[in-house]
Amino acid sequence: MTLHIPFDNSYGTLPDRFFTRQSATPVSAPTLLAFNHELAAQLGITAGTDAELAQVFSGNQVPDGADPLAQVYAGHQFGGFSPQLGDGRALLLGEVLDANGGRRDIQLKGSGRTPYSRNGDGRAWLGPVLREYLLSEAFHALGIPTTRALAAVATGDRIQRETGLPGAILTRVASSHIRVGTFQYFYARGDYDGLRALYGYTVARHYPAADSPLALLKAVIERQVNLVVKWMSVGFIHGVMNTDNTALSGETIDFGPAAFMDTYHPVTVYSSIDHQGRYSYDNQANIIGWNMAQFASSLVPLVENSDSAVKEFTEAVNAMPAMIRDTWRRAFTAKIGISNPREGDEVLVSELLVLMANQRADFTNTFRSLSGEAARDQFTDPTTFDAWEATWRARITEEDAPEALMQSVNPAIIPRNHRVEQMIQAAISGDMAPFERLMQVLARPYEDQPEAIDLTYPPQPDEVVQATFCGT
Repeated sequence: MTLHIPFDNSYGTLPDRFFTRQSATPVSAPTLLAFNHELAAQLGITAGTDAELAQVFSGNQVPDGADPLAQVYAGHQFGGFSPQLGDGRALLLGEVLDANGGRRDIQLKGSGRTPYSRNGDGRAWLGPVLREYLLSEAFHALGIPTTRALAAVATGDRIQRETGLPGAILTRVASSHIRVGTFQYFYARGDYDGLRALYGYTVARHYPAADSPLALLKAVIERQVNLVVKWMSVGFIHGVMNTDNTALSGETIDFGPAAFMDTYHPVTVYSSIDHQGRYSYDNQANIIGWNMAQFASSLVPLVENSDSAVKEFTEAVNAMPAMIRDTWRRAFTAKIGISNPREGDEVLVSELLVLMANQRADFTNTFRSLSGEAARDQFTDPTTFDAWEATWRARITEEDAPEALMQSVNPAIIPRNHRVEQMIQAAISGDMAPFERLMQVLARPYEDQPEAIDLTYPPQPDEVVQATFCGT
């Protein structure tokens, strides 16, 4: 075999109760759909033939040095606690050290049943696999911390959902798959030895400067605040911000019912399972605070004086709303060309957002067109924009190069839901050209690409995607 992955595994050195070792369930006829050669080079992977890649990244063949295992964790799902979840359809193949010395997980997603599958089949179908591949790489190009996609393989098997669908497996790369829910698993069981082992491993892997549980909490909070504000700045809605989908590395993980807004409204929801709007666009800022409170609770047993820990942890979590507001203010004033925000600038942004919501303006195109001359065209009644525009233009005369700033933070193109759905339907029919085109265009999201102008258009009424779905 010419394929070589330089594994350097560490998670498997933790106690056995952290995971279950097992191999993937074989598939019948794996074929390679996509492979990320640039990422492979960063990971030190020597790629083999397409046939070899398909065998390894379908799970049919275990590469030398791999240590396949399914990780266990718990989590709050839509506010309700599940004491045991885990990798129900995924296997950690192992870890590598990338070109910068960073440790990265390589995980198969859709690789078959594990002890944590509950009633699931452990499989994934083609649509969610291509969606996550596309969105994770689009996020990387947008400069937002994210898991990455290394490979997508068609299995040759049919997966039963509402109907029979083509099966597929995604190979995901992450700084780690340690979640808030991983800590919750050991905390809920009163397994404080396991909790201490997990704490030590997490600090060593992600936060070596954290010299206490409080320092770890504050460091994780900072990354989560920055991450969620970055999501909001591009109109992204995760859809399932459960604690088991909150990675302690600060990366975006699990693009299940994830979606980008077309028409702006703060309470927008796409996820078909979010019936109460818990994870709506605007509520993401509140939910990340809630998730960090759950993480803080799981750290309390690590501190000798629990009363003192509760007080300090509570103060750290309660400081989050102010952190989020400050981070949001800096991100969104940049979106209107202001690099050094001052009093009143946040009001200017909020007034624009109210206009956008009332006038059903497109989120991405409105912000992008501020650096040109067509912003008022995004509004059903353009005259409502004119007064705001006059105030805004007077303000940015005091800024250096506001147009360049806006173009650097306001993408020209995003993975619009209707285009993603069209890509999936084409792929089901065997046509990968729309996927390949989207991948090429989304690799340069901040550039105007005249040849791809059609991909910047909002959906027509008959193209609107009303709901997005998990792949389970």
